[in-house]
Amino acid sequence: MFKSLLGKAHGTLVFDRRVRVLIEKIGALVPGDGEMLDVGTGDGQIAKAIGEQQDGVDVRGIDIMLRKKTHIPVDLFDGLKMPAEDDGVDTVTFVDVLHHTDDPSVLITEAGRVARKAVIIKDHLSENILDHWTLRLMDWVGNAPHGVVLPYNYAPRAAWENWFAEAGLQVDVFDTDVPLYPFPLNMIFGRKLHFVARLTPIDTQEAVQPKTAA
Repeated sequence: MFKSLLGKAHGTLVFDRRVRVLIEKIGALVPGDGEMLDVGTGDGQIAKAIGEQQDGVDVRGIDIMLRKKTHIPVDLFDGLKMPAEDDGVDTVTFVDVLHHTDDPSVLITEAGRVARKAVIIKDHLSENILDHWTLRLMDWVGNAPHGVVLPYNYAPRAAWENWFAEAGLQVDVFDTDVPLYPFPLNMIFGRKLHFVARLTPIDTQEAVQPKTAA
């Protein structure tokens, strides 16, 4: 009962705004005229809307579970190996997925393998114990009502940048101005705890010019 009420309150106060902001922020970074692969896509509704922000983008998703109804084509995968050839897609996206994995570097490396143009990530930054416990609370409120597994695997920016470099990716955009929460919730759950990053393969770094900056 409590989780149900919590889920309804979160949906009313946060969910619609979050979706709108993510579509705008991520959609502006997706290169046009290519294929976008969304990892951990769920029903694909957000991924579809993100892809529609740029012309000529075909969107498909992969997930460890297949839902009965999806808004985009979705393939099953094992959570480790992406079903795509080397340089097989133009753009790979992760929307609040990597902190739910045991080791984010595994999928970041896979994204570096399959992406020709860009890897776009929305996730969290945890630089201290206050950040960690704030993110745990945020994650629990948003996901516990839906039975989502919560490993609470958050990382500081230095760790993210190490994972990017190990995957052969270079930071093109790293934006911490991601206004997911209205006032006064943003004073607690904002605080630059969220980022949207666009990464490009190091040997093609100049092929995609940044559109925004932190």
